[in-house]
Amino acid sequence: MKAVIQRVTKASVTVDNKIHSQISNGLLVLVGIEDADGQEDIEWLSSKIVNLRIFDDLNRVMNVSIKDIQGDILVVSQFTLHASTKKGNRPSYIKASKPELAIPLYEKFLKQLTYDLEKDVKTGIFGADMNVELLNDGPVTILIDTKNRE
Repeated sequence: MKAVIQRVTKASVTVDNKIHSQISNGLLVLVGIEDADGQEDIEWLSSKIVNLRIFDDLNRVMNVSIKDIQGDILVVSQFTLHASTKKGNRPSYIKASKPELAIPLYEKFLKQLTYDLEKDVKTGIFGADMNVELLNDGPVTILIDTKNRE
């Protein structure tokens, strides 16, 4: 699984000109799923996201997590995170899972994230044509790949 995690002061997902989900202070998480992903990836990524200390403490040092501030999370599926640009100028998405494999993993990830955060997470609509709007706070943007745990 690959994730782009952005600290935001607000974020929303619009589908068919209607706001589907929105959050204020929290994290926007774009997540891409590949066939090799499984429960271990889900659990590790979820734990990493809710425990990342990327919010300011009283001394304005990034030292507290989304869980500590009781912030919100908005998760949007994004297969393009698995784009390969090695050949030519047209990205290949061969590593991205097809919906029949990706949707169950995505739903398990949402359940795990809800469990770890101890509150519901907001979502986009898997496979929909979405408009995502955000106000990146900082800016703080973190890239995570469960297959490359540095």
